[in-house]
Amino acid sequence: MTSAIHNINVDCADPYRLALFWAEVTGWTEHPDEGNASEDPEALLVSPDGSLNLLFIAGPDVKTVKNRVHLDLRPTDRTRDEEIVRLLGLGADLIDDRRNPDGTGWVVLGDPEGNEFCIERSADERAG
Repeated sequence: MTSAIHNINVDCADPYRLALFWAEVTGWTEHPDEGNASEDPEALLVSPDGSLNLLFIAGPDVKTVKNRVHLDLRPTDRTRDEEIVRLLGLGADLIDDRRNPDGTGWVVLGDPEGNEFCIERSADERAG
């Protein structure tokens, strides 16, 4: 027997604000029967097929060290570099640039609360 991941939980100061950011990053949406509100202690985003959720939970702690778990993202409709520009425009911060001269590599960004995530090359870039 195995277990399936249902939620990826993120402790944060402002669940609603972080959910808005990640909705723009991923294209995931609120649960159709349970919308998010700015005063709620939790905010939920649901993947397009409904199989996985991002759950943002208000907590008293401020992020102070590197995440022990982070997301690696791959753009679906643009290049890695175009996606980095888009995400910086949404409010992400550049943490570390690990791109190589040959086009391989990735970039580490931080969300508005400093949680690290990586942007890898798109599938088209990997195939090319």
